[in-house]
Amino acid sequence: MAQRHSHGGSGLSNTQEAGDRQRAGQVQALAELIVSPTGVNVQPGQIVGITAEPGQEDIWRAVAEAAYVRGAKFVDPWIFDVHVKHSRLLHADADTLTYRPPWLGERYRTMGELHAAQIRLTGPVAPHILDDIDSTRAGHDVLPRVPESQEMIHKDLWNWCVTPGPSAGWASLVYPDLPEAEALARLWDSVSHVMRLDEPEPERAWDERFSQLNAVAKRLNNLRFDALHFSGPGTDLTIGLLPSSEWVAAGSENVDGVKYTSNLPTEEVFTAPDPRRVDGHVRSTKPLQVSGGFVSGLEVRFEQGVAVNATATEGEGLLRTLIAKDEGAARLGEVALVDRESRIGALDTVFYETLLDENSASHIALGAAYPDTVGTDADRERINISEVHTDFMIGSNDVAVTGVHADGTQVPLLRDGNWQFDL
Repeated sequence: MAQRHSHGGSGLSNTQEAGDRQRAGQVQALAELIVSPTGVNVQPGQIVGITAEPGQEDIWRAVAEAAYVRGAKFVDPWIFDVHVKHSRLLHADADTLTYRPPWLGERYRTMGELHAAQIRLTGPVAPHILDDIDSTRAGHDVLPRVPESQEMIHKDLWNWCVTPGPSAGWASLVYPDLPEAEALARLWDSVSHVMRLDEPEPERAWDERFSQLNAVAKRLNNLRFDALHFSGPGTDLTIGLLPSSEWVAAGSENVDGVKYTSNLPTEEVFTAPDPRRVDGHVRSTKPLQVSGGFVSGLEVRFEQGVAVNATATEGEGLLRTLIAKDEGAARLGEVALVDRESRIGALDTVFYETLLDENSASHIALGAAYPDTVGTDADRERINISEVHTDFMIGSNDVAVTGVHADGTQVPLLRDGNWQFDL
C-alpha cells in the first residue's frame, strides 16, 4: 500500500491557527466570568436559562459548560432567531404583531418560581435584517423581550446577567471598513478589554471597579439631591428625584441572598427618577439599538414627566410605537451617570448595542423602573411601571451634570466627564 504523506497539516496558516487559539481562549474566559460570582453567580443545583441568537453558538455552549462545571442542575438555552422575526414582520397580519404565545411568559415565571439563574447574550447578530421593515410596524414586536422577565426581576426571584456575545454580524456593523475576520477579531479584543479579560485576574479587577462605583453611589446618596440638571448641545433637561431615590451601582442580591451583577460590563451608578417631574429637552449622544432596529438622531421633549414629542433621523416610527406601548412607556424609569473612567467610553467606539453604549455615557430610560432604586414602600408605589425599558444615551464630555437641592442650591457633579467631588 502506498504511503500517504501529509502536506500542510491542517491546512490552516500559523496566523489563523494562532487566531483560533486566541479566540477559543477569549470565549472560555468570557464564559467563566459570566457564571462566576462576578457575573450571574451560578449556584450548585441551580437551573440556568440562556437567551442567545444564532451566530453566538460558541459562546452559549461555553457558558453552558462553565455553568455545569459550577454545579448547575440543568441548562436551558432559548435561541431566538431574528430572521424568523423578520418573516413575521414582513408577512403577518399587523393586528397579530403584539401577540406572544403564553408559554414564553410561563417559561420565565416557572424559572422564577424555581429561583433559576438567567443569562442573556446581547449584540446584533444580523444588524441590517430589519432594514426593509417599516419602523412603526417593527415597534409592535418587542421579542425577544418578554414582560414576565421584568416581573421576575422586580420580585428578586432569580440572579440574572446581561452580557455581550460577539458575532461576525455585530463585528461588521462596528468595524465596517475591516474584512470580516479582522472585524471579528477586533470586536473580541474590544469586548475582552471592557470585560477586563485582559487582566491577570479579571474578577479582582472588577472588584476594584465595583468599589469605585459603590463609593460614588454612597456619596450621591449622602448628598440627597432633589433633582439633576443636564446641559449641553441640544440638551437642557431637569429630572426630579423621589424622596428616597437610592443610587445603586454594581452588585445585586436575590431573595435567597445570592449576590450577582445584572449587567456586565457595568460602569454606571443609577437611580429611579420621579416619573412626574421631568421637564425640558434632550438630545441623544449615541444611536440606540432596540427590538432589532436602530434609532439615531433622537431628540425628546418632556413636560411634567411625559415625553410629549420625540423625533429621530432614523427609526422614529419604532421609537414612537414603543413610547405608545402603555402609559409608563413615555415616562422615565431610570437615570444613570457614567464618568470618563469607563473603559467603554475610553475606546471612543459606537457599538450599536445598548449594554455597551449605555456604559460609555450617562443615560436615561423610558419605561420601567427598578424597585430596588428607592428606599421606601411609599416611593415604590410612585416609581414608573411599564412593559418596556428603553435606554438611550444623553451624556458626553460636553454635557454637564449638576445636582440640585430642594432649596435650589446647585452642586457640580460631572464636568468634562469627571466627577467634581473627592471620593
